[in-house]
Amino acid sequence: MAEWLNSTFRELDDGVFKAFHGLAEKAGGFLTPLFKAVSLIGTKGIIFFILAVVLMLFAKTRKSGVCMFGALCIGAIIAGFILKDAVARVRPYDAGYYEFWEYVGGETSDSFCFPSGHTTMIAAAMTALFICFNKKWSWVGFLGVILMAVSRVYLIAHYFSDVIGGIIVGCLSAVIAYLITKLIFFLLEKYKDKKFCAWCLNFDIKSCFGKRSDAKDE
Repeated sequence: MAEWLNSTFRELDDGVFKAFHGLAEKAGGFLTPLFKAVSLIGTKGIIFFILAVVLMLFAKTRKSGVCMFGALCIGAIIAGFILKDAVARVRPYDAGYYEFWEYVGGETSDSFCFPSGHTTMIAAAMTALFICFNKKWSWVGFLGVILMAVSRVYLIAHYFSDVIGGIIVGCLSAVIAYLITKLIFFLLEKYKDKKFCAWCLNFDIKSCFGKRSDAKDE
């Protein structure tokens, strides 16, 4: 599979690498700290898992939080535990782009590179939000997806085809998670007379702080 990816997308990946290397040289390395910071934010998808948990604490946003959390888990399984080892594509800095990588002071990794885990995680998270929230503004999250994809290629951590693969896996993971989430909440609504189901639907972290405030007033 790795050989097929390398041969099929060689010209595209090489062209994108050269374009970004030219950008890095013209900017004098000015953009490197920015892209390193963006890349750091996406490490292991931790910040997105935290956001998903926070959303689950509020009744109004619980469904979107569950969907996001599920999308991240599915994306991590598909990208990190299945595709990376199955495809076994080596990092670009070990396959002819060492000088480009050295120029930007890129990071190293012990894992294979297809698909991009960083891009998978943010694509899964932002697609889940787009599906669950108001479309008029939730699409803005996809700008973050693009920025993350650019950062991973700029730092020579991934081929352009790796980040495209990550976006596809992330979006697919979010759709699967949304369907599972719909089923979960359908069952919760169906059995909402049960205490556990009612708690899952109605619990809101704000009520805890409300009780504390009332206690202080007394």
